[in-house]
Amino acid sequence: MIVLSLYDYTGEAVRPWAEAGYDCYCFDNQHPQEGRTDGNIHYTNVDLHDPAALQSIVNTFRGQDVRFLMAWPVCTDMAVSGARHFAAKAAIDPDFQTKAAGHAMACADVANALGVPYVIENPVSVLSTLWRKPDYIFHPFEYGGYIPVGEYEHPTWPEYIAPRDAYSKKTCYWTGNGFIMPQKKPVPCLDYGSSTQHRKLGGKSQKTKNIRSATPRGIARAIYEANTPTPTIGI
Repeated sequence: MIVLSLYDYTGEAVRPWAEAGYDCYCFDNQHPQEGRTDGNIHYTNVDLHDPAALQSIVNTFRGQDVRFLMAWPVCTDMAVSGARHFAAKAAIDPDFQTKAAGHAMACADVANALGVPYVIENPVSVLSTLWRKPDYIFHPFEYGGYIPVGEYEHPTWPEYIAPRDAYSKKTCYWTGNGFIMPQKKPVPCLDYGSSTQHRKLGGKSQKTKNIRSATPRGIARAIYEANTPTPTIGI
């Protein structure tokens, strides 16, 4: 049983699947050229902006037991939080947003070619107008209740990520092919609308970008539970 995750550097999104025995493949251009494997998670270096690379993924996994596809396409040129930079970018390349939206839509094309359920994530962005309205909008704290007792603190970035994902960040999902959005299990959020952790994660460094874009553990676990026939991971 296979799960594919595009534009995935951290592997946080696939971890519940890997722990349940799925073979998970994370594709991103930040991975080592030779790739690496951590348990059931296989990290592959690939330029997902290259249509040939996407077709290669389809060709590789077509006919195999792929169960699910996730994608976290680059939002830098689409997120409304960066709207003040749009004019300058358009002066350099008038099609910069059309291209960015195309990369996101191409992820759905891969899922459709493989005939599997999918979820594509972006913050509030122009993808809503250049493609279609998102199917779901949520905040991480609304799924913090899926994080088990004893695992409240983030294992990698406890100084940045609030325990139990108790922070607000308006997040949009574009889904298809039978994706099931899990039920919410919210936890208290004391800084709604003004996330303390994201004030710590400003700047343009790749490290802060990776932390900002890492999939919250609660929604990752919730998606796994909702989209597997026999869930094995619970609170």
